Amino acid sequence: MSSRGLVRLWITALSLAAAVSLAALPSRAQYPGQIANASKDVPDLRAVAVLEWTGDRDHPKASRLVPICVYDGQALQDAGLYLARPEPLALEGEVEYQLQLDGKPVGLFQVENSGREQGSWVGYGKLKPLPKPKPAPVQVAKIDEDDAQSDTPILHRKHPAGAAGGGSGSGSDSGPGSNAPPPDPDRPTLHKGGDASSDGSSGSSTTGSSQPSDPDRPTLHKSPDASSSGSGDSGNSSSDSGSAPDPDRPTLHRSSDSSSGTSAGGSDSPKLKKKKDEDEAYVSDVDTATDPDRPHLNRGKSAGVGLAVLPSLMGLPPEMQQEVAVSDVKSRPMHPWGYSWASPDDETKMKSEMEDLARTALGLNPPAAPATPAKRTSTTTTHKATKPAPPPPAPAPLLDEQFHVFELAYGSGATMVLTAHTDGSDTPEKGTPEKFVTLVGQPDLYGHVAVLVKNVTDAAHLDDTPHMRLVDAVDAMADNRGELLFELRGQTQRQFVLYRVLRGSATRIFVSGADAVGAQTGN
Repeated sequence: MSSRGLVRLWITALSLAAAVSLAALPSRAQYPGQIANASKDVPDLRAVAVLEWTGDRDHPKASRLVPICVYDGQALQDAGLYLARPEPLALEGEVEYQLQLDGKPVGLFQVENSGREQGSWVGYGKLKPLPKPKPAPVQVAKIDEDDAQSDTPILHRKHPAGAAGGGSGSGSDSGPGSNAPPPDPDRPTLHKGGDASSDGSSGSSTTGSSQPSDPDRPTLHKSPDASSSGSGDSGNSSSDSGSAPDPDRPTLHRSSDSSSGTSAGGSDSPKLKKKKDEDEAYVSDVDTATDPDRPHLNRGKSAGVGLAVLPSLMGLPPEMQQEVAVSDVKSRPMHPWGYSWASPDDETKMKSEMEDLARTALGLNPPAAPATPAKRTSTTTTHKATKPAPPPPAPAPLLDEQFHVFELAYGSGATMVLTAHTDGSDTPEKGTPEKFVTLVGQPDLYGHVAVLVKNVTDAAHLDDTPHMRLVDAVDAMADNRGELLFELRGQTQRQFVLYRVLRGSATRIFVSGADAVGAQTGN
């Protein structure tokens, strides 16, 4: 066979081997096992909610937590439906949320229970203050005990007397206590007195000290028991005759102890017994009741498996307040959203332009007066003094005006949000319903306001075009970029929406409860 044929056979064999190995690969590796995340920067679950309450913030009358969204590392999920069984994951018991105001933490909220209100899940719990930071450890100066020049006095423990001589008290310098000073012969010593049993022993016995006992020293003897008062030898009874118990001494006995009548006190000793009740049917205490079937009320927690439902907030009261709440497993650095203007005049100018745009949208600015043609006068007539033009009328007021300025990313420009409304009496057309306006804008290159989002509606069309109410800015996806969180409030229903402002445009990135009101309105 030629060399060309050998090469062709070798290539064919390699092709067959590769085909066999590829055919056997799926059968061997059908289950790939645990798939690790390719990127370590993928965040854990991050939930965003809104806390609503009435009354004082620290001690609210009623409160509730409305779940908004959950970021699973890839997309924003509806927190009211995410992993519900039946309550959603964002409202499980003992889930803790951090309350934020303009990006700064202001408190904690711990979920204790959840329920459904008007078809939506809400959580109940209690407010908690932020944990206080741990104080820095106090640095204590270390003293060098080995320093020979130190002026700090040092107390040394004296060696026992038995170790000073190292032998039979000969006073030699050998032994472990050879460096100890000799004992002071005039130093008083305290000796332990002997036991009472040693007093009646023979005179040759000692108490362990070299000094004889003082015969005039008074001693205290323990009084013998009543059972042993009549027994014992004659020697002991004669010595302890002065400490015999007094037969006339009164004693207290429990009425329930039947054996107390035969005690050593004698039959003549008085006894104090509990007087028996005359009425046998009267029960003075539950503990003394003899009915085994008598029910008892015990103090403690209920036997139910669920937690107690706290006072809830029903409906949408006008005095209700809102605050952003964020729950995240990881502790992330604080990112405030406040914007600092280079000059206070810039803020005043931008706010004035936003107010003019809001009045125009609400129809509060009166129409411009038509221009009157100038009258021609002859050159021979005398010019009369012209009256000055009347000053322009004061701008119409905006009710509940709120002007917020955010810096939604480090180094980005100002993002301005203005919300206001009117009651209809200030409009040129009398009898019109209450109107609402919300504007989102940024300064353009020429120093004017560029409107990114404009929402104008009235009380009669809230279900078609809901009112956009600003809640706050929040980092929903843990990427150090804030989104604007709005509430779309209709006549009977509502939902929440997130806007991301980037490169001179505002994009809606999430809507909670798409089946609610105004899912496609607000731009």
